[in-house]
Amino acid sequence: MTQTPPRKPTIIDVASLAGVSIKTVSRVINNERHVSADMRTRVQAAVVELGFEANESARGMRGQAPEKSYVVAHLYGDSGGLYTHDIQLGLMERCRYFGYHLVVEELDYQSPDIERRAKDLVRRLKLDGAVLTAPLTDNEIVLGVLDEAGVPYVRISPVTEARHLPSISIDEKRAAYQMTQHLITYGHTRIGFIRGLANHSATELRFEGYCQALEEAGIPLDDSLIEDGEFRYYAAVPCARRLMEREDRPTAIFASNDEMATAVIKVVHEMGLRVPQDCSVVGFDDIPTSEMMWPSLTTVRQPVPRLGAAAGDILFTRLSPLGTSDWPSPVPHQVLPHDIVLRGSTAPLKR
Repeated sequence: MTQTPPRKPTIIDVASLAGVSIKTVSRVINNERHVSADMRTRVQAAVVELGFEANESARGMRGQAPEKSYVVAHLYGDSGGLYTHDIQLGLMERCRYFGYHLVVEELDYQSPDIERRAKDLVRRLKLDGAVLTAPLTDNEIVLGVLDEAGVPYVRISPVTEARHLPSISIDEKRAAYQMTQHLITYGHTRIGFIRGLANHSATELRFEGYCQALEEAGIPLDDSLIEDGEFRYYAAVPCARRLMEREDRPTAIFASNDEMATAVIKVVHEMGLRVPQDCSVVGFDDIPTSEMMWPSLTTVRQPVPRLGAAAGDILFTRLSPLGTSDWPSPVPHQVLPHDIVLRGSTAPLKR
């Protein structure tokens, strides 16, 4: 029986054992200044103990590695918005820390020539790495182009994990499940749901969480209470109006992002009804306006800038001068915590 060769220690292992950052290990190995004697000693001891050997082909500084572009891309496939902006804030901070430039590129995932566009982008920018957000995280064409070009990438919130591809996410399904449970414990059984953008991982996972909570509570799924709002305010307005104009209108509505929840609250007020007395409303993301609106919005808080920063940290373990030609083993799959934030837009059902 063939034995698997032992895994070589990586820069992550050295940093963990020495109790310092990856950047500090890089500075010590490259004999840079501005490292305290204590940290230098700890890193050197960890290198010896682990038998760590730097990847010489990737170790040089900029002058020694002219083939590197020091450019990382955030590739996204929707129109952006606050979520995309916050991902970029977190990722940009890590790029600056590691000495890389961040470029932001939108790829139309519905375009028939997306493969050509992706290839042109990779060739033109000479990317060292990429971070992808939905729906590109699960787009096999884009992933194939990056794989063929040898560009390492990290996926944020994919629908399904691939063991060989690193990812960072929150548990979207569980978060939506918990939010739906909150409404059920308040006595609501007619709960409308406004879905997000088609082919978007969050759309599917949040809807699955909603369905699971209903099923466990013995509440039949009513397809007539499901609308598609594309994660956008103006698309969600007619969705909310159709739900609220029903004779048997829902007593609560779960809009699967805060922008759409804002649309629901607007429609309820326009109809002369009140939130939460006549309809409880919940959202997802906890954007700044969630607390500013009246009533303030009950929602799921996910650490969006941290998702971007954590994706960057994973990517730079591969791109570091001391990195290896492959991902660490096991391949990183991080799940960050979320919170259910209870505010004024939900209340127990009036009997």
